[in-house]
Amino acid sequence: MKSQLQLWRANFFTGLAVVLPVVLTLIILKWGFGTITGITDTLLFFVPREITHSEGGRGATYWYWSLASFALAVVLIAAVGRATRYYVGKRVIYWMDQLLRRVPLLNKIYSTIQQVNEAFTSSSKSSFKQVVLVEYPRRGIYTIGFLTSTEIPEPETRLGRPLDGVFIPTTPNPTSGFLIMVPDEDVIRLNMSVADGIKYVISLGSVVPRPVADQARWTGTLSPVTVSPPPGP
Repeated sequence: MKSQLQLWRANFFTGLAVVLPVVLTLIILKWGFGTITGITDTLLFFVPREITHSEGGRGATYWYWSLASFALAVVLIAAVGRATRYYVGKRVIYWMDQLLRRVPLLNKIYSTIQQVNEAFTSSSKSSFKQVVLVEYPRRGIYTIGFLTSTEIPEPETRLGRPLDGVFIPTTPNPTSGFLIMVPDEDVIRLNMSVADGIKYVISLGSVVPRPVADQARWTGTLSPVTVSPPPGP
């Protein structure tokens, strides 16, 4: 009886390990679709609610209309991207940007979101430059971070040593975290790409990037790997 119970328990946990990722993925997709369509459904303002909503317009939006509103949002976003290629589109976007930056309180939220977006999507100076390791929160404990700047003039002048700005992300949401300033010699630069670093953080460390071929190019507190030449004949 005991062996049968142990076998059933082993089978249950094995099945759970197989089913749970699928179920969680579907739950996240459903939540994400519901959250996004909760916004995009407003694009259906020109269609009578009696058609798009159940219970004669008083209930929830039919899923196929939500899908249509999502597709419409994708088309509109693509159209905005297309418009930025032309002078008129660039001017309109510039005026909207300036307007949002002048509205009190809203300008703070807009600027913060814009900076985070640039950090993850652009190759400009405001983006993450490199994945690094720093000893945090104490010596001997290493934390993944993203190098954001290599020049911090006033703190460097006051401390008399070069500093690097490092963004320490939180898991599983890499858009939140905090900024620390670390002496340059204590920053260990990795060959891992920024995209792989973000995946590593989001996956709680379960998705480990494959090591690159060049493992000898470490800098910082770790010593470089040296390979001795083969002995002569």
